[in-house]
Amino acid sequence: MNVLDIRGLTKKFGDFIAVDNMSLSVKEGEIFGFLGSNGAGKSTTINLVSSLLRPTSGEIFILERDILKNSHFAKMNLGIVPQDLAIYQDMTALENVKFFAGLYGLRGTELNERAEEALKFVGLETQAGSYPKNFSGGMKRRLNIACAIAHRPKLIIMDEPTVGIDPQSRNYILASVRKLNEMGCTIIYTSHYMEEVEEICSRIAIVDHGKIIADGTKEQLIATITDLKDIRIELKKADETHIELLQSIPGVRNAAATDNVIQIHSDMAIDNLGGILKCLIDNNAVIRSVEEREPNLETVFLTLTGRNLRD
Repeated sequence: MNVLDIRGLTKKFGDFIAVDNMSLSVKEGEIFGFLGSNGAGKSTTINLVSSLLRPTSGEIFILERDILKNSHFAKMNLGIVPQDLAIYQDMTALENVKFFAGLYGLRGTELNERAEEALKFVGLETQAGSYPKNFSGGMKRRLNIACAIAHRPKLIIMDEPTVGIDPQSRNYILASVRKLNEMGCTIIYTSHYMEEVEEICSRIAIVDHGKIIADGTKEQLIATITDLKDIRIELKKADETHIELLQSIPGVRNAAATDNVIQIHSDMAIDNLGGILKCLIDNNAVIRSVEEREPNLETVFLTLTGRNLRD
């Protein structure tokens, strides 16, 4: 089942089209990466899904129900972890979680239990009576997550949840995302840290100028731009004999030498580095360094949009 369906979604601000006839689906159980540079339409799409904006045209379904016709149902099954912290500095951590959980209709014993459960999940149970104004950046981000999950939504949107925090807190949050997913939550994850998306997302969409321009697994997206990897080998002395031998190895498309550095383009699908090195060693080459580079998600994004993700 699709947890989220976006069909022909358009949002205009005057003559400016922020989201342009977008269609997208997110399957149950996915950690779905949603990538776009500033101004690409990513944040507007998130605001439309969370009902903070109304679409100019098109439809949005959460768990197969139109969010405009079933607003309460959509609200109860959606959790938002916004990029800008949505917590009150003069309320304790527990009071913050209870306040936001209360907006979803939780009351009494259930409210208390869910709030305490959410704080425990993000590792802040010992800070329940403390005030966020005294928290580190990472602790505030974790409290932000607790406020979004206490009502146990089926779909959670995490918009830049690790921005501006230390590596230890980032690792904690990424582990929390995986755990939430294992517990049955479907997650839409946005980040300007491409390595995070590569690490945790099962499928990724790239949005540019309000349109989805690519959608698939990391491997599928890379395959849309190239099927080659680069191998760089520095020798004590390279000669044409080495080049001729290397070009006969299965998978090697071409090889060239410049200043004793051999550059090889080879099929990504063929694991031939061991054979390449053996060929050189068997022919008396002295190897000084080896570097094998495959295209990554950053390469895909730059190739398809012409911009860096952080632009």
